[in-house]
Amino acid sequence: MSARILSPLVALASGLIFGLGLLISGMNDPAKVRAFLDVFAAWDPSLIAVMGSAIPVFAVFFYFGKRGKAPLCATTFHEPQLTRIDRRLLTGAVMFGIGWGLVGLCPGPALVNLLAFEPGVLIFVLALLAGNRIAHWIVGPAK
Repeated sequence: MSARILSPLVALASGLIFGLGLLISGMNDPAKVRAFLDVFAAWDPSLIAVMGSAIPVFAVFFYFGKRGKAPLCATTFHEPQLTRIDRRLLTGAVMFGIGWGLVGLCPGPALVNLLAFEPGVLIFVLALLAGNRIAHWIVGPAK
């Protein structure tokens, strides 16, 4: 099967598996995420299992994937262009963390929760998109 046909199928399967993993783990539940982040009160450590299982799975696939001459669905590997830790990266990480802690959602789970048609999630996704465009306009694209 050609990469042109295989690529969208792999992307669809990956997205479905990722979304299903978010649903099964409870990472799409803002209350559960906030409870995980609240280490001084009603801490819910169950999301540690999500990261504890995701990291080794990623490591194995990354290791074997890098040993190949080319990826399955592309002609070359796409290495990151940005490799330094700078003020822009740290500011974005802090803003992401604050937003995640306040709302209990990050972009992936928010997109999964869009299917529930909850107004708060829709507002979150619209604000996320607006913030992305405003940042792109003010700061510019990543270089």
